Amino acid sequence: MEKILNKRVLFPIVILLIGAAAMAGFASMKKPPEEKPATNKTPFVDVQLNQVKQHQVYVRSQGEVEAKYHTVLVAQVDGVVTKLADAFVKGGFVSKGQLLAQIDPSDYQAGLTEAEANLASAEAQLEQEKAQAQVAKAEWQQISDLEPSELALRKPQLAQAVARVKAAKAHVQRAKRDLERTRVVAPYDAIVFARHVSPGSYANKGGQVGEIYAISVAEVRLPVAEDQLAFLPNNGVGAQVKLESEVEGTKKQFVAKIVRSEGIKNKLNRMHYLVAQIQDPYALQAQGKKHGRIEFGTYVVANIAGELLSRASLVEYHLIKDGQIAVVDSSNQLQFKDVNIYRVEDGLAVIQQGLAQDDKVIVSALAYPVSGMKLTTNLDDTPSNLSEEADEQTVLAKQADK
Repeated sequence: MEKILNKRVLFPIVILLIGAAAMAGFASMKKPPEEKPATNKTPFVDVQLNQVKQHQVYVRSQGEVEAKYHTVLVAQVDGVVTKLADAFVKGGFVSKGQLLAQIDPSDYQAGLTEAEANLASAEAQLEQEKAQAQVAKAEWQQISDLEPSELALRKPQLAQAVARVKAAKAHVQRAKRDLERTRVVAPYDAIVFARHVSPGSYANKGGQVGEIYAISVAEVRLPVAEDQLAFLPNNGVGAQVKLESEVEGTKKQFVAKIVRSEGIKNKLNRMHYLVAQIQDPYALQAQGKKHGRIEFGTYVVANIAGELLSRASLVEYHLIKDGQIAVVDSSNQLQFKDVNIYRVEDGLAVIQQGLAQDDKVIVSALAYPVSGMKLTTNLDDTPSNLSEEADEQTVLAKQADK
């Protein structure tokens, strides 16, 4: 009986000992968990060093190149067109004083000859009246000692003769002018825009002969909004202008100068208009060859030089929120600086006050920015600026290689 009891007591104990030994054995075979390297969980941001330097302000506009002078040539006398200059065709270049069209001068030459003949006759009659007046005066003195009348001295007849001479001279001048007007000449160096007559056609007085554009100076009317005039000293008058246009498939630049403001705000678009001039647009003179040829009717984009800022910073406008910009200070902490935006140009804010040279401006997104929070940047010297996500991606990549 005692043996049976001893077996019942010892058997569970043996089972427990065997289980404990097995667990100990299995525990000794299990590898300890790998320890992950410590990671830097400080938020990472991209920064750019701010640059403070001179900045030339430009006001952008656009317009069309036009001639300063546009003249419609008209016939001042009637007649048949007998001759045309070879250059008097659309697109031809003509010089000042050059004959463009000749109207038949024969009738006007005859008129001048007749007027000169009448003048000679009137002058002869005047000399005759002068002689008769002297004779009348001498005869009157021999007949009587009384004061003679003007009629007795033939003064009215003499005055009438003088008037005839003046009228005859006027007729000669008119005849000469009409003869000169049979020649249609260019009033200035120009390009021909249109010609309305041909050899043998009849030109009526006042009828159009052609149209020409002056080529010495071209002008561009540039619309400028009122709020942009504040950036142009003297309302832009005297400012240099860079004109850009595509000529023969190539973008070219031309230099112009604002010479005047039209001084009247446009009623339709509420714009002010500044007028820029280009010297020798067709590059026919030495000064024009410096910038090349630009034709009338060319569309140009203009950059009008405004104020020259001695100190300015340029940053992306979207980085500024409520007048503040995020920077990383010398302790690698987030700070917000108040900035003064002078103007915005092509998405860039021009800042005069608020940023210093080499300030670290944050250019990447930050989920929950809090002033004073610690940051790591792309300009840090140590590689610890990697985020936790970047570390995990690196570990996964190494395991994949194995």
